[in-house]
Amino acid sequence: MEGEKRRTPRYIFFAAAELMEEKSEVRVASRLSELSLRGCYLDMMNPFPVGTSIQLKIWTDERTIFRSNARVIHSQPNIGAGVQFVDVEPKYLAVLEHWLEEAATRL
Repeated sequence: MEGEKRRTPRYIFFAAAELMEEKSEVRVASRLSELSLRGCYLDMMNPFPVGTSIQLKIWTDERTIFRSNARVIHSQPNIGAGVQFVDVEPKYLAVLEHWLEEAATRL
């Protein structure tokens, strides 16, 4: 059995998301289902291919917003995509850390 590859814990976390592919500026609505300090998993029918650079916006029912450049690192048609955050700004890193703290307490 292959060992765990993740460097940070992943938590179940539900939020709305919007992705914009950087080259074509195509926008896609999605739903986030898992979150970690380094990335997230997005449930979507037609995910972008692995290696695609995107701009990602995530928000919760509280209307708290997180933004980051990201890259698709895993893509499964009709299921979703794993994305890795790239160059998260400090103000959005604080939002992300707050969400992760909340998710950890729900375990």
